[in-house]
Amino acid sequence: MGSQGKSKSGDRLVYQEFGRGGNTENRDSVQVDVPPNQQNLKVEVSRKGRKGKTVTVVQGFQHSQETLSALLKQLKGQCGAGGTLKEQTLEIQGDHGQKMMDFLSQKGYKVKRSGG
Repeated sequence: MGSQGKSKSGDRLVYQEFGRGGNTENRDSVQVDVPPNQQNLKVEVSRKGRKGKTVTVVQGFQHSQETLSALLKQLKGQCGAGGTLKEQTLEIQGDHGQKMMDFLSQKGYKVKRSGG
C-alpha cells in the first residue's frame, strides 16, 4: 500500500499560484510579429534602479521572442555593448539613445525619444 500512495502523490499538483496550469510557452509563442512600420517604440536612457549605471531602454515591441533576440543581437553589435531582453523590452548598457534611434528608424520602426 505504501508504494501506491507515493506514486499518486508524485502526479498530484500541490501548489499553483496563478491560472489553470496551461503551458506558458504556448501563450508566449502566440505573439504575432507586427510589421515595423506599425510599431511605435520609445527609447529612454535611464539609471533608475541600476546603481548609477546608465542603460538605454527600448519599449513598445510587438514581436515574438525569437525576433526580439535577433534584433537585440544586431543592436548590441551596432552599439558595441552588452544588453538583455526583458519581456518585450530591450536594454543596452550605456548611453546609446541616438545610435539606437537611427538604427531602428533605418529598420522601419517609428521611434520617439522618451525621458530627459
